[in-house]
Order: sequence, then structure tokens, then C-alpha cells
Amino acid sequence: MDPYILVLVAAGLLILLVAWLPMVLRELPLSLPIFCVVAGFGGFSLVEGFTPDPMRFPVFTEHLTELVVIVALTGAGVKLDRPFSFRNWGATWRLLAVAMPLSILGIALVGHWLLGFGLASALLLGAALAPTDPVLAADVQVGPPGSGEEDEVRFALTAEAGLNDGLSFPFVNLAIAAATLGAGGFREWGTEWLLTDVVWKLAAGLGVGWVVGRGLGWLMFHVPNRAGLARTGDGFLALGITFLAYGITEIAHGYGFLAVFVAAVAVRDTEREHDFHERLHDFSEQIERLLMMVLLVLLGGAVAGGLLAPLTWPDVLAVLIFVFVVRPVAGVVSLLGTTLPWQERATLAFFGIRGLGSFYYLAYAVNETRWDRAEEIWAVMGLTVVLSIALHGVTVTPVMRYLDRRRRPQGVLPLDEQA
Repeated sequence: MDPYILVLVAAGLLILLVAWLPMVLRELPLSLPIFCVVAGFGGFSLVEGFTPDPMRFPVFTEHLTELVVIVALTGAGVKLDRPFSFRNWGATWRLLAVAMPLSILGIALVGHWLLGFGLASALLLGAALAPTDPVLAADVQVGPPGSGEEDEVRFALTAEAGLNDGLSFPFVNLAIAAATLGAGGFREWGTEWLLTDVVWKLAAGLGVGWVVGRGLGWLMFHVPNRAGLARTGDGFLALGITFLAYGITEIAHGYGFLAVFVAAVAVRDTEREHDFHERLHDFSEQIERLLMMVLLVLLGGAVAGGLLAPLTWPDVLAVLIFVFVVRPVAGVVSLLGTTLPWQERATLAFFGIRGLGSFYYLAYAVNETRWDRAEEIWAVMGLTVVLSIALHGVTVTPVMRYLDRRRRPQGVLPLDEQA
């Protein structure tokens, strides 16, 4: 049979499942990512001669994960109804300023002491696994623009997922520098890392993202003579925001992940109530889901092909510590002193979902320099993501419904049950 025809059939099935499965799985303690990984594992177990191993295709892995993450960041930024302010985003700042550095430190220490990784590899593991994934965290994020589904938990997790991918990059670059130049030469290259990878690249990401977002927002909603881009009604303009902000920032040697989210927030800020935001969000979400399903099916195939084979029992123990101890403890510590109910603080601490962004960082680092025990690092990363997908995918629906019941008046159905 012609392979081209088989690809068309597979693509057709995938597109239909992208639209259908979220509706079918809504009432079950089962998430779309879980289904995709299981389907990929089953499908590739029946195929001989090809394994989608990220270690064999690191450049492809880097660019495909990069694409799905930046599309997800645009969708996350556009759907935030709450205006940007340091006061209104208080829980998010705590998660970013306290929980993420503590997570990086905790994971790196476990990687070094328990697994015996060198300083650079342990730091890479911490930097790659610390961010909350903007793709797989969709079930705990806010609803579409203007839907009203923006309580404190959903908002804080959405904003955290939007910002911490970019903020983790300096630590990934620090790990790469340590692996390439040696930790002993930190005095020589440490200043350059601080000025370039921290100060300049963060500033460029924030600045370019804001300028691009405000400029595109003006073209969409405020340009005179009825020539506004929003009048086209074309949701695929979301990709224009994504690629333009990301590309210009990368040319300026800044952090494109940060710029994409900031640009989306800035576009929303220029005209908060326009219906066109919903079209931008819907298109971003559809493309994100399609790419996510492809990647997770490939992840399942990689697991079937032996991605987790290098794991040892200390590796498994370390992964359990990452998921059940490091992020939850770091999250609880970061929220000490807030007025949030303990149930909401526990939810914010627990749902630090690890996902496709972690694979991007690892693929990026592998393409930059050589790493000792790279196969084991990939295996630890893979098991962490698979465990996070399974654990958080099963628990997210009952936990979020429990919180919704606590908030709403008696007798009022939640939004997803009113239809």
C-alpha cells in the first residue's frame, strides 16, 4: 500500500480526534494527553524498523517542541481577562520568584546527590523540569477570553506557565556554559552569562514582545479607515503574532518564549473586550492541540522504542521526588502568607505539570554541547513527563470541580455543566 495514502488516513484520523476527544473525555478522569501517549505506545509497538527516538532526531525534536510551545504561549496570553499589574498577579509572581528557583535547586540537588550527575547535568535537569508546561496545563488554565472562567487558581497557573518557560532559559544556558567551559572557570564566563543571558536576553524578550504586541494591537483594533486587522476575522493572525514576536526577539538575541507570551498579553491589553480575541484564542488552541497530539503520540512511540530503558531504581526514586516532593513543597513555600484558602494553595503547588517544554530545553542543550550520561537524562526526563501526564491528567477534573463547588452558590451549576 502506498505510504502516502497511509499518511493521509492517519492525518485524517488525527484531525478528527483532535476535535472529538476533548468533548468525549470531559466527563472522564482521563485527559487527552494520556490517550495520546497510550495510543502512540500501542501503535509504535506494532511497527518494526522505526522508533521516534529524540536522541536520534535532536534537531527535529527541538524545533517541533519549540513550535508547539510558542503557539501555546500565544493562546495563554490572549485568554487572560485580568489586566496586567504587579498587585493582581501576586500569586503568579510568588510562583515565579520563589517556587521556580526552589524547584530548580531541589531537582538539581537530587540529580547530583542521588543520581550522581555532574554540576552541569544536574543543573540542566533542574532548569528543564522546573517550568510548568503551557501545553499540557490547558486543563487547569483559564477559559476562553471573556468566558468568566478565571478564578485565582486557573489564572495563576496560566500566567505562571506563560512566563516561566522564558525565565528558565538563563539557567539552561548556565548549565550549557558549565558543561562547555567547565565550572572552574565561572569567574571568567560568569559575568558574561549574567550580563548577556540574564540581563540582556530577558530585557530583549520583555521589550520586543511588548512593542510587537502593542503595535499589532493598534493595527488590529485602532487603525483608522476601517482597515484594522481584526476586521478580517481571520484567527490565523495568531500565528502572525507568534512568529513575528518570536523571530524578531531571536534576531535580537533575546528569549523568544518570553516575548511571545508578553506580545499576546499586550495585544489583549490594547482592546480587552473585542470579540476577535476569541477567534485568535480558538485558532491557537486548535493548532496547539493538533501539534500536541502529534508530539505525544511520538512520545508514546519513543517509550515503546526504549526511551526509558536506561532507568535505574535511583532514577525512578528521583522522579517520584521531583513530582511528589520538590514542586509541591516549593509551591507551598512560595504561597506562605497569602490569603488564599489552603485548598487553593495546595492545588497551585501540586499542579506544576511537566511536559513538552522540558523536552525542548533538553533537545536544545543536547544540540549545543556534549553531555555525559545523556541517555539517562533523557530517560529521567521522559519518565517525569509521562508520570506527570498520568497523575495530573487523572486528578485535574475532580480537583478543579471540587474547587468550583466550593466557590459557587448552592444550586448553581458550573459553566461546563450548564449546557
